[in-house]
Amino acid sequence: MAMQKLLAYINSLAGFSPEGWEALQPVLSRKTFAEGEFLLKEGDVCNSLFFIDEGFARSFHEVDGSDKNIAFHFEGEIATNISSFGTGEKSGYNIQACEPVSAIIFDKEKLFEATAIVPQLAILGKNCLRYTASKLEEYASLFVLYSPTERYQYLGRHKPELLQKVPLTHLASYLGVARETLSRIRSRRISGLM
Repeated sequence: MAMQKLLAYINSLAGFSPEGWEALQPVLSRKTFAEGEFLLKEGDVCNSLFFIDEGFARSFHEVDGSDKNIAFHFEGEIATNISSFGTGEKSGYNIQACEPVSAIIFDKEKLFEATAIVPQLAILGKNCLRYTASKLEEYASLFVLYSPTERYQYLGRHKPELLQKVPLTHLASYLGVARETLSRIRSRRISGLM
């Protein structure tokens, strides 16, 4: 089932041949992460793409002892640090399981080796990283274009899974507001004032 989800994801990014899928198999491994376990720690080099099969994870910076969430990764999505993965530099943020996470891991070194044999894999890798970059760009634009209330409304329209699954503290950090402010925004929405 997990591999079928992954294949569907891959096919959504790039048309994929049976030969490409076969060449990809040695690149992949499965791992389960407990709630709170790190997929990637700040300061480590990111050598993997994590396809989330079950559960969800968050990307965050630690700033002055508090967490600043920058992304959430749900089932059927890839979690990674694009910059660290591409350059080999240390990651500037963490990726952590918010609940038990089952992931299919793409090993960077093995992926590059397979790409040399099956060029189709390079297209997949580029499209995967492009999709992940567009998610980060969308997050950045929220802060330029919208007020905190408008950011919350945007998530309600475009990313309802965030409002349903993400704990209030993490969601407040992601939206760049205090938890109390988010509580007020939510209560106004529930009472129909938004």
